[in-house]
Amino acid sequence: MTTERKIHIFVLIDALGWRFLEGRSFLDDILPVRMPLRTVLGFSSGAIPTILTGLVPSQTGHWNLFYYDPANSPFRWLRFLRYVPTSIADNRVTRKIMKELGRRVLGMGPTFECHVSPKLLPWFNYVERRCIYETHGVSGGPSIFDRLETSGVPYRVYTYHHWTDAEIMSRARRELHSTDARFFFLYLSEMDHLLHEHSRDDRELDRKLDWYAAGLRALFEDARQIDPGVELSVFSDHGMTPVTRHHDIMREIESLGLRTPEDYLAVYDSTMARFWFFSDEARRAVIARLQNCDCGRILSENELRQLGVLFDDRRYGELIFLLHPGWLVARSDFNGPQWIPVGMHGYHPDDPHSDASFLSNRAPRRALRGIEDIYSCMSEAMR
Repeated sequence: MTTERKIHIFVLIDALGWRFLEGRSFLDDILPVRMPLRTVLGFSSGAIPTILTGLVPSQTGHWNLFYYDPANSPFRWLRFLRYVPTSIADNRVTRKIMKELGRRVLGMGPTFECHVSPKLLPWFNYVERRCIYETHGVSGGPSIFDRLETSGVPYRVYTYHHWTDAEIMSRARRELHSTDARFFFLYLSEMDHLLHEHSRDDRELDRKLDWYAAGLRALFEDARQIDPGVELSVFSDHGMTPVTRHHDIMREIESLGLRTPEDYLAVYDSTMARFWFFSDEARRAVIARLQNCDCGRILSENELRQLGVLFDDRRYGELIFLLHPGWLVARSDFNGPQWIPVGMHGYHPDDPHSDASFLSNRAPRRALRGIEDIYSCMSEAMR
């Protein structure tokens, strides 16, 4: 016996790129609508707010997690660390202390991680102070959760903040029957870790995809008992590119003999380096050194604008040096020498391995080209 309750299920599988689904029969019997989507430049910290709002990072304010904001940095009282030897000020223990301070004392949110050197924290702020999977979580515009709340549509959200992937799918199946929710958003995050470590191992990937397929198929069948016309859409925020080469950009810049923070500041992510300059000498020296690096290139302002990541106040960097697909920053504020992934994301959206995926049992009303268009699909569920 059916009711008038309409069910819409949206499942974000982190890093499940189109390249991994091509030629595989992952749920193709129940999700016949299948296509690649262009992602945004950067990481999940920019891509997921774009999915949730339909806006590019320069509009949401969310791109990389740390941005230059010395006047409002919650860590500005730590400037004395610049005089402390790096071996003491920046190690695993110190970063753990900073993480706990950020989470428990300074209001940086429950998922705060110290992904820049503690010596640099006094010059930076953190964008995800609020959970982006809750209302008012995205700073630059209303998210799908704000719209659901305003529209009075009952919904449920499940993320790694509280549960494992297995717990999420089990909980969603139960709450299909025990709540009046019509909109379900599941963020399954464990594929990202697997692809960082095993993206070249087809057996590992097939095993994980089979596990996801079984769980999502069961969820779909449960939902059909309530609503035979249930909508199920599965998508990702980006893909994963095989890592083939490494380059120590940090060493290149440090060898110039410039002073931090007097001359410049730099944040080194796994696929890019971001710079702020306080002297013309530093700007010229860094640019000249980067132009001689064959592992990547400096992105022009025009290209940053086209990619939706140009910020008027340059909070995320006055200069962005992006590595070519397949290259990895050998030492960075995100990954140290102890972690050597075989797959990485955060490259230029033109990289085919970076394409996200979109699968559904229902054709969208509008053509989808990029991950920002997923928002329009989710918005249709409120009609």
